[in-house]
Amino acid sequence: MNKSHLIKPVLEQDYPTVNYGDGIYLFDTTGKKYIDGSSGAVTASIGHGVTEIIEVITEQAKKVSFVYRSQFTSEPSEELATKLSQLAQGDLNYSFFVNSGSEATETAMKIAIQYWQERGIKGKNKILSRWMSYHGITIGALSMSGHSSRRARFVSILEDYPSVSPPYCYRCPYDSSFPSCNLKCATELELAIKRIGSENIAAFIAEPIVGAAAGAIVPPEGYYEKIREICDKNEILFIADEVMSGMGRTGRMFAMEYWDTKPDIVTIGKGMSAGYTPIAAAIVSDQIIETISKGSKLIMSGHTYSANPQSTAVALAVIQYIEKNNLVKNAEKNGRYLLNKLRNLRKLYPIIGDVRGMGLLIGVEFVSDFLKKLPFSREVALTSMVIEKAQKNGLLLYPSATGIEGVGGDAILIAPPLTITTEQIDELVKIFERTINQLQHDLQLKGIISS
Repeated sequence: MNKSHLIKPVLEQDYPTVNYGDGIYLFDTTGKKYIDGSSGAVTASIGHGVTEIIEVITEQAKKVSFVYRSQFTSEPSEELATKLSQLAQGDLNYSFFVNSGSEATETAMKIAIQYWQERGIKGKNKILSRWMSYHGITIGALSMSGHSSRRARFVSILEDYPSVSPPYCYRCPYDSSFPSCNLKCATELELAIKRIGSENIAAFIAEPIVGAAAGAIVPPEGYYEKIREICDKNEILFIADEVMSGMGRTGRMFAMEYWDTKPDIVTIGKGMSAGYTPIAAAIVSDQIIETISKGSKLIMSGHTYSANPQSTAVALAVIQYIEKNNLVKNAEKNGRYLLNKLRNLRKLYPIIGDVRGMGLLIGVEFVSDFLKKLPFSREVALTSMVIEKAQKNGLLLYPSATGIEGVGGDAILIAPPLTITTEQIDELVKIFERTINQLQHDLQLKGIISS
């Protein structure tokens, strides 16, 4: 094989070469078949090779693929923004289109800070966030992320935005349990605000269901209602980062619909275009846009490819496909089926400590001691072992961080396309069980866990 000049995630590692995709399956150039059990990076939400989307890509390319947003608008971009205003909660009626989730969260951060500036309040320029969170890899987005391992190399140039604990009931930071905990993980936000001063804080950002940084953590009942109450009391905007959880992934179009809480800004990406084109968005409330309209009339953010008609046409087609095929309801129904089957495995394999999630966004956390919830040592590199064994068996999974403070734990995300059937779920779980069985056997032979 010729030398590769492509910078890959792990330099010098050999990766299979993908050939084509079909529904929930991917095939490499050797003919090997894989179940896309994680939709890539929780992105390919309608599966691969969907003819209807390919036709839209072709037709839009015949018309025009790119125009610069300061020179033209386009019908696909206008229609997509209108569609999102109809789908989003409350008065979230205005969309700023970008190219990736990182750009979307950073745009949301800038809009939140600008909102207060437009109101004549210059000091509110900090963003609070949670530990065990991930909002993107650009410097601004990474500053908001409480993902310790991804922050590590750049701490000296990052802002100290992560300030509160996650709603991690499996490993409660207060050694308590719900509901006797009285939602301390939510009220901790108020303490952080008092320490920093609400006059300095523009917004609080959170993933409704924590994905890559915590293995699909679902907060307890009443959590986001309390967060919203604290934000309102202190005149702080609430940003819901739905880049991973949005667009039907959790059995709702937006995961925040599970709680009686309306954000001021929502970010989306990934499943927004289902991987058929790069696009993401910050969806902004009437109140924020009206304030800026009365002031500078200009949101200080933008990217060359923002709102390009090729991407917006495709994203609109994906949303229409999701609606036409009732994929949000499918994610809810089949997500329960998958969650129950995985929880049954938890009874059989003690290295599975917890199984959690909503819809087709499910996390599996691994432990070396089931009763004590002890994580494996970092030297074992268990998450990598699970990912590699599963891929050899024909199942693609997504790595996640867990453990106390998000360090030293092991977890994966299982998030197949929303199109998956119960029969295909049975196939997925069969391969996953084979993987866990092999893994547990290997760990026993090495003396890492007892027989």
